[in-house]
Amino acid sequence: MEIIEPRTGTAFILKKGQLLKVTDIQGEQVSDFVCFNLNDKREYLSSGRTMDYAETIFLTKGHPFYSNRSNIMFNIKEDTVGRHDFLLTPCSADTFRIIYGHTNPHHGCFGNLAAALQPYGIEQDAIPICFNIFMHVTVDGNTGKIDVLPPKSKAGDFIVVEAHMDLLIGMTACSAEMSNNYSFKPIGYQIV
Repeated sequence: MEIIEPRTGTAFILKKGQLLKVTDIQGEQVSDFVCFNLNDKREYLSSGRTMDYAETIFLTKGHPFYSNRSNIMFNIKEDTVGRHDFLLTPCSADTFRIIYGHTNPHHGCFGNLAAALQPYGIEQDAIPICFNIFMHVTVDGNTGKIDVLPPKSKAGDFIVVEAHMDLLIGMTACSAEMSNNYSFKPIGYQIV
């Protein structure tokens, strides 16, 4: 198993048909996940198309995840948690400045993804909304107010995704306090 250290990120290639297992090693740790078509990086993971076609914001086992071109990029084969987020943007220095009031903010998942994906030719502005694995977000049915709650994942919980095309993957061990119940831990992943 490969380890993403707390508040860092990585990028790697996942070939069509391969399975990727993402594990919350210690529990209550989010991983921001994004992908691009390896052969045409202008095609990227789309939260809007995925939720629109699934008719739900609660994506889990059996759901396909679509690109901005409405092609299936991957689907979830196994999911021991069943609760993730696809609404919120990756945390960034601006997140920490605006939401947390930090005067010397961490660069966040956005900065980690930008650094990890840059060698593959992905510019910062090309990074879309991530699939936030293990993140627990609720939406009030009357007001639409969003709350970020502690993840429901426990130590050893995981999801397995299957690639439907050759993918460039970017992943983090999330850097936002609220997302991880105010504790930063590693994320594990392996191609199986």
